[in-house]
Amino acid sequence: MSDINIPEGFVRNAIGHLVPVDQVREQDKLRDQVAGELAEAAKKLHLELKNFKKKSLGDIADLISIAGERYGVQMGGKKGNVTISTYDGKYKVVRSHADRLTFTEEMEVAKVMVYDCIKTWSKGADNHLLAIVDRTFSPNNKGQIRTADVLDLLRLEIDDDTWKAAMKAVKDSILVSGSAVYVRVYERVNGTDEYRAIPLDLAAV
Repeated sequence: MSDINIPEGFVRNAIGHLVPVDQVREQDKLRDQVAGELAEAAKKLHLELKNFKKKSLGDIADLISIAGERYGVQMGGKKGNVTISTYDGKYKVVRSHADRLTFTEEMEVAKVMVYDCIKTWSKGADNHLLAIVDRTFSPNNKGQIRTADVLDLLRLEIDDDTWKAAMKAVKDSILVSGSAVYVRVYERVNGTDEYRAIPLDLAAV
């Protein structure tokens, strides 16, 4: 609860008011301590992950450059999926690139066309398809349509001219707005040919 701009004997609450320390409940102080310590630890982990990614991408790029020099090839650009592994095959590291997709105003047209299909089929449309369509066009909590749901919709093979036209509108609405690079590390499972990712995501640990 320390802050250099706060007078001694006071703390600042969440809405910016100064409160005497002796008026703060012990439970509030304990909660403040736990939340603060966890947040500081999280910030350190975030920095470590950021540095790990930077080092990983740099080391892989250097390895590619060295391979190019051996054959007299000048390597340019940083794109391209690459897998490197230890000599004994115990570990492998994968660098992969993925496009960031957004959707243009044509997605709204596609939405109308798809729902027109559903209305036309009405009794013939199964509940599974209805659920997929509803999920696809329902924005997430950030107001965005989920790319994975759109791609799931495109995988459906339905022999209907209106549906095909709607899927063309969906495809036309897809816009590549950038790209992201990922580094994933895998460990071989007990000498088998199977590899398991080493989780770098809190939810997967």
